[in-house]
Amino acid sequence: MYIENLGEIKAIGFDIDGTLYRSIPMYLSMFFHVIGNARTYIAYNKVRKELHKSGNYENFRQVQAEKTGALLKISAEEAEKLLDKVVYEGMKPYFLKLKTCSDSIELIRDLKAAGFKIALLSDFPPEQKGDIWGIRDICDVILGTEAVGALKPSPLPFLKMAEALGVAPEEILYVGNSLKYDVGGSQKAGMKAAWLKNPFKALAGKDYADFSFWHFKELRKLLLSKTK
Repeated sequence: MYIENLGEIKAIGFDIDGTLYRSIPMYLSMFFHVIGNARTYIAYNKVRKELHKSGNYENFRQVQAEKTGALLKISAEEAEKLLDKVVYEGMKPYFLKLKTCSDSIELIRDLKAAGFKIALLSDFPPEQKGDIWGIRDICDVILGTEAVGALKPSPLPFLKMAEALGVAPEEILYVGNSLKYDVGGSQKAGMKAAWLKNPFKALAGKDYADFSFWHFKELRKLLLSKTK
């Protein structure tokens, strides 16, 4: 479908974390969980920051465990079990209580009904979110970047998403809340990018997305009111 200022768009890709729901309520709900496991989360976050900058790994989880274990002075095997318990399994219950951004899930359903292909691409395992607030079954592609072996902003996971969709990168609009990871990464892969604005970066004047919005109703207007 032709979208004004974007051109031909056949698929919409969405980030999950911080995009389909706002990050601050998630952080607040997890406060005591994170404090109780502070040492693990500090090491994990340090390693993730490094992995965002580094190359591609066929054995991503193993590399992550080795680096985390080195910081915590435990074996890679122990670190992998710890991360699974604290981060991957440990965070699951908190997603059940989260409220998604107003109109985000409804918009995805309506985009699918309008004929767009739908993809989810996230740096965190999508399976953490169960049925992803009821839209898992309507998504054409659901992909975690860890499974690809490279975190955003590497273009690799975005290109893998395009390949799985069977759609050329330039015909995909990717929607996310991070300028660096979502907007920058998808644009490197040749896609269009829509930015769910971060108030602090918006005030700083940084915005190189193809479309920026505060609320999903603005994205709805762009995608469903101006199609031809």
